[in-house]
Amino acid sequence: MHIRILGSGAGGGFPQWNCNCKNCLALRSGVFSGPARTQSSIAVSSDNENWVLFNASPDIRAQLESFPPLQPARAVRDTGICAIVIVDAQIDHTTGLLMLREHTEPWDIYCTEAVKDDLTTGFPIFNILGHFRGVNWHEIKTDQSRFEIPQAKGLVFTPIPLKSEAPPYSPHRHNTVPGDNIGMLMEDSKTGKSLFYAPGLGVIEPHVKTTMENADCVLIDGTMWTNDEMSHEGISDKLASEMGHLDQSGKGGILETLNTLSKPRKILIHINNTNPILDESSAERATLVENNIEVSFDGMDIHL
Repeated sequence: MHIRILGSGAGGGFPQWNCNCKNCLALRSGVFSGPARTQSSIAVSSDNENWVLFNASPDIRAQLESFPPLQPARAVRDTGICAIVIVDAQIDHTTGLLMLREHTEPWDIYCTEAVKDDLTTGFPIFNILGHFRGVNWHEIKTDQSRFEIPQAKGLVFTPIPLKSEAPPYSPHRHNTVPGDNIGMLMEDSKTGKSLFYAPGLGVIEPHVKTTMENADCVLIDGTMWTNDEMSHEGISDKLASEMGHLDQSGKGGILETLNTLSKPRKILIHINNTNPILDESSAERATLVENNIEVSFDGMDIHL
């Protein structure tokens, strides 16, 4: 199984267009120790020909151009993407669908009923796509039942329900329902290796911890270092937990949990522009290195 990190940043990317926090200002000034990042998305394949796109970020066009296997040029209009999986209805994971409207046939899109509801009501992207080639919606159940995508042979998917937050435009905002946010366990039937992908994670429940323990690699929410990180920069008093993200450094946070895992390779994704771990020379980044926790970057390849 080949996993390509198309985008590793949180909503807004890095640097964010209107942000002059310490990180964004340093990157624009050319004195930052670390690369820019587009918004979170990955592509997964077992044969390097048929790729499942996980989330369609607003940066999708540049991301597809950066990875030649996604444009094999077998015809005048072509793509290596065989299906799209959406794990939540957030803007940074769905807006790119509008950029993909010129597809020659309806997209096979896999998501939960809760996400489909959001994408036909509060943020009606599916309705808009109906004026182009449309969408073939495939429901992802929330009972952890395994499924396969016919065009992506060799891969088996298990959705893992997560506690997080629904988007601001969702009818479920502050009253989440099953399926508002899921992680995905992906298994390669040939190698037997597995990846657990969860770019948005508010609570590590027992079933989530078990999934993490048994995976060969976890690609997990790295949005905020501290729960009150936004306030440190004078940006907002909103807490990471209020946005549906578990911070890394606090008691019971992601770092503490990852340090209990002995089997998987541990990688963070969906990293906010304010997070000090973006700075490769920071003490926070050194802490991750000491604990064998990696920080994903655009263009990173993972082979399992």
